[in-house]
Amino acid sequence: MPLIHAPDAVNDMTDNLIEIRDLNVAFHGQSAVRNLCLDIRPGECLALVGESGSGKSVTAHSILQLLPETGTETTGSIRYHGKELLGADPKVLRELRGNRIAMIFQEPMTSLNPLHSIEKQIGETLLLHKGLTGKPAQARILELLHLVGIQKPAERLKAYPHQLSGGNGKG
Repeated sequence: MPLIHAPDAVNDMTDNLIEIRDLNVAFHGQSAVRNLCLDIRPGECLALVGESGSGKSVTAHSILQLLPETGTETTGSIRYHGKELLGADPKVLRELRGNRIAMIFQEPMTSLNPLHSIEKQIGETLLLHKGLTGKPAQARILELLHLVGIQKPAERLKAYPHQLSGGNGKG
């Protein structure tokens, strides 16, 4: 099940961070999500719960506009801080993804490129979204690895995704 987390700090708690209205998604004419409406307020975490095939991942992918373009029909409205995401300019979406809105995918081992080190993959995100390179980037990578519970983060920078722990306590 995907988890959507949008960590924006907004002082006015009356404004919704994300508003979804009448979201409908179909693949090659087969409905995947029907008439979905929901709000996420600043500081909230939302878990989408349901049986396999109920549209959880499709909803999450819709928010980030990560659905395949071919054969997909999406209608309704998805607004982030009042700005429409459906049909938004790709540059706007790139600035949001991983910087303002992030998704933890169901299969973490398929979320990371097995050909690149952990440092390179996290560093690329920091470069694209924060402009960080060199020692400041490496310091932030170490901080992030520590925050998610990676033991001995400095030793893990050059590791590849398959070398991280799968629960054996060595990660």
